[in-house]
Amino acid sequence: MSDFSAKHIIEALRSGVPSRAVGAYFSEARPDMMQRVRERLPALQEDGKYDGFVFMGRYGEGKTHLLNSIFDMATTANMVVSLVPLGKETPIDKLHQLYPKLIQNTWLPNASQPGISRLFEDMTAGSSLAGEMAAYAAKELVTDKLYYLLRAYLNTQSEDERFTFLSDFGGNFADLNLIKKSYRRIYGTPVKFNVSFSKTKHIMDYFCFMSHLFAMKGYAGWVILFDEAELIGRLGKKARLKSYVEIAHFLKPEPRLEKVLSVFAFSSSYLDDVIDKKKDKDLVQQVFAEDKESRDAADACIRQLEKCPELMPLSRSEIEQILVRLQEFHGRAYGWK
Repeated sequence: MSDFSAKHIIEALRSGVPSRAVGAYFSEARPDMMQRVRERLPALQEDGKYDGFVFMGRYGEGKTHLLNSIFDMATTANMVVSLVPLGKETPIDKLHQLYPKLIQNTWLPNASQPGISRLFEDMTAGSSLAGEMAAYAAKELVTDKLYYLLRAYLNTQSEDERFTFLSDFGGNFADLNLIKKSYRRIYGTPVKFNVSFSKTKHIMDYFCFMSHLFAMKGYAGWVILFDEAELIGRLGKKARLKSYVEIAHFLKPEPRLEKVLSVFAFSSSYLDDVIDKKKDKDLVQQVFAEDKESRDAADACIRQLEKCPELMPLSRSEIEQILVRLQEFHGRAYGWK
C-alpha cells in the first residue's frame, strides 16, 4: 500500500465518516457476522440461490462499517454490489423510486465508478448475449416491455433514442409510445404488449432482468446492501407496513431473482421504538385483513426482525487488534516508526 492510500485511511477514520476503504482494511472485527456472509456467498456462486438476512446494532456500533466490509468481500469474489441507505429518496415501499437510486449506486467488480451502462454499451445486436437477454425478457418476465426496449435499443440509429433507452434500464423510464414508435420504424411491425406495463406493478421485472444479465456476464452474484433501514420507522402507517412487505420479498426473494443476496442493517432500538410502540403487529392484521399475501409477507419480515443477530460491543482483544493496525497505518501514512 502506498503512503497516499494509508493517509486516505487515516483521514477517513479521523473524519468519522464511514468509508469503503476503511471497511476493506479493517474487517477483522465481527468475525461471526462476516462468517455468516462468507458462508452464503458460495451458495450464490455454485447453486444460483438467492438469500437475505437482517442484522441490528446500536448507534455508532459499526453497522455501516460492516456493510462496507461485506462490500469489499463481495467485489473480491467477483460480485456486483449495490449499497444504498433507505430514506425518502430511496423508499423501499416504492420500488420504482428505489430502483434508479440502487442502480446509480451499483458497482461492477473492478469498476472505478458506479453504474451499469457499460454492460449495455458493450452489448451488440446479433451477439449471443443480446439473444439470450431478449429471449429471457420475452419469456421469463411478467411483461415483455423489456424485450421491446432491448431490441429497440440495440438497433436504433438515433443517438437520442439510444440514450433514452439506455437510461430506461437504469430506472429513468422512457415513454412507452417512444418505444413503440421506434420499434415499428426499425422492424416494421407494431408492438403488442402481453401485459400493459406499469412501473409500480412490474418493477420487479427490472430487478430480475438485471440479476440475469449479471449472471450471463459471468459475475458470481449480486449483493444488495441496505443501510439505515430503521428510517422506515419514520414513514406513515401504510408506507411502513408496505415496506415490511417489500423487505420480505428481498429476504426471501422470488425464484426469478438469480444469485442475489440482500442485507439490511437496522438500529437496535427499532423493535422497541417502532414495532412495539406503534403496534405494528396489530396494524398488519388490520391493514392487510383482506390481503393474505401481503399480511403473511409483513408478518414474516417482523419475525425476522425479532430474531435477527445483533452487533455486540467489541471485545478487548478486537479493540487491541484494531489499535495495532491503526498504529501501523499511521506509520505508513506519515513515515513514523
